[in-house]
Amino acid sequence: MNRATFKTNKKMRKIILTVLTSVFITAVGFSQDTITVKSGEDIQAKVLEVTKTEIKYKKYDNQNGPTFTMDKSEVSMIRYENGTKDLFREEKKTEEITAQSGKDLYMQGRADASRYYRKYKGAGTGTLITGLVSPLAGLVPAIICSTSEPKDKNLNYPDAALMQKSDYYNGYTTRAKRIKQGKVWKNWGIAFGVNVVAAIILVASGQ
Repeated sequence: MNRATFKTNKKMRKIILTVLTSVFITAVGFSQDTITVKSGEDIQAKVLEVTKTEIKYKKYDNQNGPTFTMDKSEVSMIRYENGTKDLFREEKKTEEITAQSGKDLYMQGRADASRYYRKYKGAGTGTLITGLVSPLAGLVPAIICSTSEPKDKNLNYPDAALMQKSDYYNGYTTRAKRIKQGKVWKNWGIAFGVNVVAAIILVASGQ
């Protein structure tokens, strides 16, 4: 191997490493507190204080900036960077839950799963890492994770009383499984794409 070829291969390896690192960082993300307001919007923040009526925080990307204050009545949940969470909700009366039709409960279950279910990151990240090493090997966790039902402890449902209703439960769990499947296969696709790009670069560098 001559010197020019050696330099070219070294440059290609650096490019491939940079691509893999960027994809991994993008997929896994950075840790921060997340404030979810009742409209469904997520605010990336550093929570400073939670009082009986207010939440004080700084924007995550500007922690030296101003302190913001939000009424707790506007917030449905805070997910902290250490994995814990606080839920803020008005308890529904039993008669209100009973009065809802099966279709309404099913649709509410789907909507709540889209809003609250977040415990798919472990399955998605495991598939991504394995797939980056080998797309074929990555198929194993992808298939296992996408076909298995989300564990009850990971469902993160907002109301235990509603989960006792079969229509709500079916709507919530069905949607949660779809979300989990989508995340797992998306990450496998990312890993597969990275491997294809890496292979093309290596072939091109050898010519």
